[in-house]
Amino acid sequence: MSTLIYFALIILIPLWAQFKVKGAYKKYSQVASSSQMTGAEVARKILDDNGLYNVGVEETRGYLSDHYDPRSKVVRLSSNNFFGHSVAAAAIAAHEVGHAIQDAEDYSFLRFRHALVPVANLGSNFSWILILIGIFAQLSGLLLLGILFMAAAVVFQLVTLPVEFNASNRAMDQVVSAGIIRNDEERETKKVLNAAALTYVAAAAVAVLELVRLVMIYTGMTSED
Repeated sequence: MSTLIYFALIILIPLWAQFKVKGAYKKYSQVASSSQMTGAEVARKILDDNGLYNVGVEETRGYLSDHYDPRSKVVRLSSNNFFGHSVAAAAIAAHEVGHAIQDAEDYSFLRFRHALVPVANLGSNFSWILILIGIFAQLSGLLLLGILFMAAAVVFQLVTLPVEFNASNRAMDQVVSAGIIRNDEERETKKVLNAAALTYVAAAAVAVLELVRLVMIYTGMTSED
């Protein structure tokens, strides 16, 4: 029964987070912002207000595929947000610009996350191979190595949380101070940003749960030796 509950949790938590994100985005993408600025205009204004004239703003394909590319110094917004005049478009555009501001200010958690990318990618790609071989072949040393690789990926997920929350806080400060949203629109803007943050919280929670489960398997395996 406990195993069923565990697997139900790691499936339902991400689905719940996605449901909240899509629900909030769908609702507030239909609410026009008072400034009537498109997401692209919001991003450009905040960037310019912070002296980041070298950072570009581009349209990108996909649904909610918005992101900041630190290598190219470009804020990329999905079509609905690039051209949209909604509260949701403004919130998401401001959030991605928040990452550009973090990059410009050499924000410590962002730098740490960037440094973890190669290790996290390695952990994500190879950890399960080692873990499965270790479990089925009863090789505790190989299982432990897989757990260590996975731990690096989990640390990446955890470090992502303060990066994303900080970007959202910066986004709120910027859209308010720049007059992009009115005081009565702050609640809606926060709902969009909070819903988006849930996806990262859910991913981190699932990663931690899985790591704990594997550590318990390893402990049980070594106690039998």
